[in-house]
Amino acid sequence: MSHRILVVDDEPDITALVAYHLAKAGYRVSTAANGQDALKAAREERPDIVVLDLMLPGVSGYDVLAELRRREETRDVGVILLTARREEVDRIRGLSLGADDYLTKPFSPHELALRVGAVLRRLGAPAVTGGSVVVAGPITIDRSAHRVALDGKDLNLTATEYKLLLTLLERRGRVQTRPQLLETVWDAQPDIQTRTVDMHIQRLRTKLGTAGDMIETVRGFGYRFKGAEKSAKTK
Repeated sequence: MSHRILVVDDEPDITALVAYHLAKAGYRVSTAANGQDALKAAREERPDIVVLDLMLPGVSGYDVLAELRRREETRDVGVILLTARREEVDRIRGLSLGADDYLTKPFSPHELALRVGAVLRRLGAPAVTGGSVVVAGPITIDRSAHRVALDGKDLNLTATEYKLLLTLLERRGRVQTRPQLLETVWDAQPDIQTRTVDMHIQRLRTKLGTAGDMIETVRGFGYRFKGAEKSAKTK
């Protein structure tokens, strides 16, 4: 069964263009022209990804994103922001609220389709049958179940946050540069900036609480998960 994509934009021409190219790429596409309809469609249709414009009438795209992440039934949906807002502050705000990607208008429909595919790969990372549980201090990652626990309690992470944490933990003790993380977690997508890594690290640390201190900033290089041998092990 093909993946379902919800396209949310109040400009009919943009909506039609995006829907056409995603359908051409083999996805099942539905559309919404405002925030309220988008939230209703997301709850009822359970799309795999929402391609979301920020400047919507009534409920803004930011509010839609925040609500998607707040509700249990939609918190794991992939979200790609597609917007005319190019300022860094808008990109940072979108990523901080839990967007998986951010693409500015005008855009290449082919690139959008590639980014949809990349987010879907992160959402559907294959299960690991052997050595699937990784433990680092209070953090436990069950790769076969695609689940993270903190002090025994399930931790709600987006697909991108999950892959970022898993990458750091699997490479614990080794410095990971921002370009390395972009290549592994974001599939080295065009126009993705190193600031994207910093924002996701910041959000990940916040969700991990005091355990977030295990992600060390290596000034001028990137990040490292501390405790290569003593605090982490693989079962």
